[in-house]
Amino acid sequence: MLAPLLDALFPKRCAGCGSGPWPFCDGCRSHLVVLGDPRCDRCGAPSPRPVAGCADCPPTSIAIARAPFGFDGPVRHAVHRLKFGGWRTVAEALAEAMARSWSVTTWPADVIAWVPLSRERLAVRGYDQARVLARAVAPRVGMPAEGLLRRVGEPGPQARRGGAARREAMRGLFAPAGGVSGRVLLIDDVLTTGATAGACADALLSGGVSGVGLLTAARAVSSARRHGPPILGVGLASGSVVAPGNGSPAVDASRGRSDPRKPTLGR
Repeated sequence: MLAPLLDALFPKRCAGCGSGPWPFCDGCRSHLVVLGDPRCDRCGAPSPRPVAGCADCPPTSIAIARAPFGFDGPVRHAVHRLKFGGWRTVAEALAEAMARSWSVTTWPADVIAWVPLSRERLAVRGYDQARVLARAVAPRVGMPAEGLLRRVGEPGPQARRGGAARREAMRGLFAPAGGVSGRVLLIDDVLTTGATAGACADALLSGGVSGVGLLTAARAVSSARRHGPPILGVGLASGSVVAPGNGSPAVDASRGRSDPRKPTLGR
C-alpha cells in the first residue's frame, strides 16, 4: 500500500548509472549486452552455430543454464548496486528479463532455490542478493522459491583462481537445507566459471533432487557484437527498456571478432 507513496517521494533511478529514469535510462539501455542466438543449447553461451554443449558450460551437475545479459556495462553496474550498494530494487529491473530468458527453454522445473550467502557476508550486506532475485523471478515463472541450501564453509578470495581451482575451493561448502524432490531452478547473480553453482547443484542432487538448472542475471562471455532482436522486458512495456531497433548490443559469436564499438568482455 505504501509503494506508490514511496515511489513518489523517492523515485527509483536507473539501475545502471544511478541517475537516469528507472529501470535503465536511454543511455544505459543502448549499452545492454543481450545474449541471443546462435548459442550453446546447454549453457546459453554465444556460439558460432547452435551446439549441444561447449567449453564454457558449467559443471555437469547443472543440466542447463541461462542468462539474459552479458556481464558488462550497465548490467555490471546494476549487479554491483544490488550486491554492494543496498539497491534491492535492482532485482526487479533484472527479474523480468531473467524470466523471459528462462521461458524459452524446454527444461521444466518444480521449485526455485538460490545460492546462499555466508553468515558473515549476510551480516555485512543485510540481505542475500540471490534470494532477492529468486523472490522476484518466482512469480514471473510460476514457481515457489524456497531456501533449499545452506552454506557450511567459506572458500576465501576467489578472484585470482582459475576455474579448476575455484571448483576445488567450493567443493563441499553447501548442504541441502530440507527434503525436496523433482527439478530445481537455481538462481544467482552472475555465472563465471560455474564453480559456486556447481557446488550448490552437487548438494541439491545429494539431497534427492532429480535435476538442477541455473538462471542468472548475467554471465561472463568472451566477445560481443550488436545484432538481432534482444529480449524484451526488464520490468516495463515493450520498447521501453530493450526493444528491437534501439541499438542495444547483443552477443553474436558467429562473427570472428569483437565489435570495435564495444569492449570485449572478460571471463
